[in-house]
Amino acid sequence: MEETKRLVSLIIKGIQDKKGCGIVVADLSDIDGAICRNFVICQGSSPTQVEAIAGSVSDYVIETTGEKPVSCVGLGNNQWVAIDFVDVLVHIFLPETRAFYDLEHLWADAKITCVQDVD
Repeated sequence: MEETKRLVSLIIKGIQDKKGCGIVVADLSDIDGAICRNFVICQGSSPTQVEAIAGSVSDYVIETTGEKPVSCVGLGNNQWVAIDFVDVLVHIFLPETRAFYDLEHLWADAKITCVQDVD
């Protein structure tokens, strides 16, 4: 559990390093049938920023823990990039794509924590 919290913290740092915003952590650990312990959801303002955030998140985690993502999908399209760290799934959206899929409400039973944006 402590390891998962550390992973979430590193992911948030990676997002903030590239000025990702609207960061939300959804704790799914008490939900039966959930595919992971946490979702970390954020957005970038352009496809280029979405790609940069994804690279930053992966770099922070690999450099600090040595752990590589199991998979990363959506690169190239950069409207929604999903990075799978097994216990934590990272979702990086463009604003309109995030609004369309509305993952925060899809997992409404989860405990939601909003992370303040950095300037």
